[in-house]
Formats: sequence, structure tokens, C-alpha cells
Amino acid sequence: MLDVRRLRLLRELAYRGTIAAVAEALTFTPSAVSQQLAALEREAGVALLERTGRRVVLTPAGVALVRHAEAVLERLEQAAAELAAARTDLSGTNLAGTVRIGAFPTATRAILPSALAALARSHPGLDPMVDEVDPAEVAPRLRAGELDVALVHEYDFVPAEPDLALDAVPLLDEPMYLATIRPVTGEGDAATLLACRDAPWIVSTPGTLCHAMTVRACQAAGFSPRVRHHIDDFATVLAMVAVGQGVALVPELGAADPPGGVTLTALSMRRRTRVAFRRGAGGHPAVVALIAALRSAVE
Repeated sequence: MLDVRRLRLLRELAYRGTIAAVAEALTFTPSAVSQQLAALEREAGVALLERTGRRVVLTPAGVALVRHAEAVLERLEQAAAELAAARTDLSGTNLAGTVRIGAFPTATRAILPSALAALARSHPGLDPMVDEVDPAEVAPRLRAGELDVALVHEYDFVPAEPDLALDAVPLLDEPMYLATIRPVTGEGDAATLLACRDAPWIVSTPGTLCHAMTVRACQAAGFSPRVRHHIDDFATVLAMVAVGQGVALVPELGAADPPGGVTLTALSMRRRTRVAFRRGAGGHPAVVALIAALRSAVE
């Protein structure tokens, strides 16, 4: 019989590529991860791993087993969700327990306060715990069980990377704006952005989806932005635009209540926010309750 905990380690290795990365993510020592994977190979009776320098590559048998591991872990999530629903039905009481939520900064400010207030009214026994996290970091934290639910987003120029371990439902679709200190005109997004080709740009930290969005949008318009500042908080970005420090792309949630002197030019580009969770966990009563509260906050 194959050990589920070892299957989880193999699944993480398929995503992360090194034993050291798996160990760090799941708070094991590298030697412990190696020992558990060696034990899984003995259980399977076939080689699952091949070493190539510092990295470990899955054999064809290893790749096939990861696909089965995804299915097994999904069914376990479904079982946990059904049992939680059964306990709620039997007790006839409100939901109770901790629900761990990941959210990016603008959602933390603009969506979560109302959502958590609604959740407290409908399910006072639930104890939400929020971690502010960039969407690029959400998937590994959901897979590791550090988060139960997370708000993630994608842009037209930065689509979400598929992850077989996760599911998501749509929450919000919002327009993007070009923030400047003087009106900008152009026929279409490309012409509008091109009008700011020589301006300094304010972008998010490299490695974030927001940074990739700005760079790729400008490249699609035919130029690379001349970056002056790296700032993640959109309110701060708009404050810098207001004093002439550059131009920026901001989503609608981040463009609320702009400072005086800032011109917002609507673009056809969109940002889409989704609620992500581990595959199989969508029927868990706590997940269902939180999604309902989030939707009530954006109506």
C-alpha cells in the first residue's frame, strides 16, 4: 500500500524540482524527504526519481504516479468536505473552526473587510485568519495546507498558470487604468500606452504578477517601460503619480479615491480575481460560506 504522505512529497517534488525546496516548503529536513521518497520507491517497486546534477527528475513511472497522487489527494479533500458537511448537518449549529485566507493587498483592503463582517454575521463560530500574499506565491501555500482559500488574480497579459492541485471560481472582473498627471489620448490601449513611452514608469516589485502585467502591456504596445520606482501599494503609486514621479497602470480596486491631479484613463485591459482552493475542497462548508461572503462584498 502506498503511503499518502509520501505521495504528497512526490507531488511537491514534481512542482518544485529539488528535494531542498520540498523540505523548506513542508518544514522537513532534506535527508528526511530523501528517506521518505526512497521508502515510496520501495513501496512502488520501481524507480521514481533520477538525479541530474542538483535537481531530481521524475521517471515516467514517477510522472504517472504523480497523476494518481493528484487524484488521491483530491478525493481525500472531497471526503473531508463531505464529513465536515455531515457534522454541520448533524449538530444543527453554525460552522466553527479556523479558515485560513490568503489575499493580495488591494483585495485585503477593498474586499475582505466587508466579506469578513458578513461571514461573522452568518457564521460567528468561524475564525478567519488572513495572510497578505502575492498571487504568485499562493499555489504552493494552498498545496502545503498553509492556506484554505486564497484570492488570486490574473491579467490579460499574465494569464494564470494551470495547477492540477487547485480549483478556482470567479469573483470579480475589473478594468485597468493608466494613471498620469495630464490627459492622454489614443485610439486603443496600444496608442494610449505609446503616448507614455518616454515617461518614467512606476511598477510593482519584479517577480509579481503586477510587474509582469505592466512590462508585457508596454512591450505589446511596442516599447519597454523606463522604470523609475518599484512600489507594490497602489495608493502609494497614485500618490507618486500625483507629484509627477511617473505614470502607472492600476486596477479599478487600486484606483479608488485617487489624489487630486491624477488622471485615470480607462483601458480595455482587465484584471480578473478568483477564489482558489485545493481541488476537492470546494464543497467544504467553510469554503462555501467564505465564497458566499466574498461575493456579497463585491455585489
